[in-house]
Amino acid sequence: MTDGDRQVAEKCPMHVFVVGLRAFPRVPGGVETHSENLYPLIARQGHQVTCSSRSPYHQLDEWSGVRFIRTWAPKSKFLEAIVHSMLSVIKAAIIRPDVVHVHAVGPSLVVPLARIAALNVVVTHHGPDYDREKWNWLAKAVLRLGEWCGMRFATERIVISNVIEEMVRTRYGKASHIIPNGVRIPTLDFDPKLVRRHGLEPGAYVLMVSRFVPEKRHFDLIDAFVSANVPDVKLALVGDSDHPGEYDRELKARAETDERIVLTGYIGGDELHAIYQHAALFVLPSSHEGLPISMLESLSYGLPTIASDIPANCAVGLGESCYFPLGDVDELSAKIADRLKRPVTPDERDDIRNFVRERFNWNDIARQTVRVYEEASRN
Repeated sequence: MTDGDRQVAEKCPMHVFVVGLRAFPRVPGGVETHSENLYPLIARQGHQVTCSSRSPYHQLDEWSGVRFIRTWAPKSKFLEAIVHSMLSVIKAAIIRPDVVHVHAVGPSLVVPLARIAALNVVVTHHGPDYDREKWNWLAKAVLRLGEWCGMRFATERIVISNVIEEMVRTRYGKASHIIPNGVRIPTLDFDPKLVRRHGLEPGAYVLMVSRFVPEKRHFDLIDAFVSANVPDVKLALVGDSDHPGEYDRELKARAETDERIVLTGYIGGDELHAIYQHAALFVLPSSHEGLPISMLESLSYGLPTIASDIPANCAVGLGESCYFPLGDVDELSAKIADRLKRPVTPDERDDIRNFVRERFNWNDIARQTVRVYEEASRN
């Protein structure tokens, strides 16, 4: 614990109860990655952190100073989050933590229940999940209701970008704290053998890391990559689907038709570090993001990055040349071909890493989050 962290903890040690994620560590998902980085740092400041994890994904009791309470959840795309969140709030009402921290708009449906139970609630809005293509009209309506419940009834609100802050202020007339996602700056010493086991060569593949869901628009990237026709370069798609469906099946079938497309499945640890480090280029063509953690991670390795020009991606603040119009496969293809002609230099890699180090530091984010807890606990 640093002197600054110790002073914060001595000022107001708190018990924080976390709701709205599957589990961590090494559980896929943006909220899960966010939590995996954030809560050990808050625990290190001297605060007690209890995470209500979803039983199908997790069996740990403690990790890196964070305590887990396993709570039952159905393995269902439509019911998993809300059932788990409801049961978690009931547990929180019994335990009586200083603050309940709810992540994402779906789980925020239970915020009114938590407030009725006289709990202090902080909600983090990670993005308008109802814009995701995988949801039907009913699910989107429920997610919008969750956003309304969370933004209207939370004690304090956190948003991860200026775009979401403006939306919350305009739509609900509520102030919120802007605290972005963060990123750890890794070492660059991961064994290239870890990428060769997937049939990839260092410096000779384009990378995308995400779940296999429609809003990530993998097919735009595949079409652009094929059109770019860059010799001796492969396309590595890291990830899989939590709930297999038509999109997942079509994507895997398409990959089987082209030996240049490599599906690694979900990977983590040193293997994922190595996949990032040794890529030539990272691409994120998605139609929906909050503040994209995979994009921040690519930049932390000094990777040249190309992303769709949706507001969430633009909020990262890269140069204009790093963005392409959403869905414009021809423009994406041209940018891929042009970027691969210019391998990243050591100085360019350092500049990219310094950019994210200065703007998206997890230690700063943890301190800012604790200050929001302090405000919530005083209400």
